[in-house]
Amino acid sequence: MPNHDQTTEIKSSADSVTDGSARPILYSFRRCPYAMRARIALLAADIDVELREVVLRDKPQSMIDASPKATVPVLILPDGTVIDESLEIMVWALAENDPHDWLDPESGTLDDMLALISQNDGPFKYHLDRYKYFNRYEDADPAEHRRDAEKILNRLDGRLAVGKYLFGSRPALADFAIAPFIRQFANTDLEAFDAMPFVHLQRWLNDFLKSSFFERAMIKYDQWHEGDTPIIFKAA
Repeated sequence: MPNHDQTTEIKSSADSVTDGSARPILYSFRRCPYAMRARIALLAADIDVELREVVLRDKPQSMIDASPKATVPVLILPDGTVIDESLEIMVWALAENDPHDWLDPESGTLDDMLALISQNDGPFKYHLDRYKYFNRYEDADPAEHRRDAEKILNRLDGRLAVGKYLFGSRPALADFAIAPFIRQFANTDLEAFDAMPFVHLQRWLNDFLKSSFFERAMIKYDQWHEGDTPIIFKAA
């Protein structure tokens, strides 16, 4: 696993739901690609969680207490363990239950997938942020960062020309870990993205957007407040 993925231990006082059973608690934000991929993996693993939808400008103190870095997603397990990195949440969930064999790709290995995801989470995300949110970065040239991001997209398109998915003819961890960020890039200027020559990448992204995992992960929920009736994000 990447070195930045870590788990910590805290004492949780709120890990039960209305039926009295203990479930993990997930602090999430619907549009965040990191939170998106965590929700998708929980769905794929058939793990129900208590969902706490966060508004980023009004973060709940309980989430900050659990994870002082105060970014989504944050998963609190019934034993008090906190996992506050999205990829770590994905791997944890699929290690618990992986009915679709997402950790065992048709081509390559888990380590191969993690290496590709690392490129997405590092260089691609760096350029994506400075393309999409260039006003937040001093002297960022969005056109330059878009071109650099497109070089990475070109390599993904080449992989997808060989197999329907990134690691073979069926989807695996890498597909669902990376696709939310490609969606974010595409939505920055959808007309320009559709005009790109990356036909395999466009087809792959379209398949992701039509998948039941994405559709279920993107259901809207109201902002969570302390004392609200628990919302159960159900896998089935």
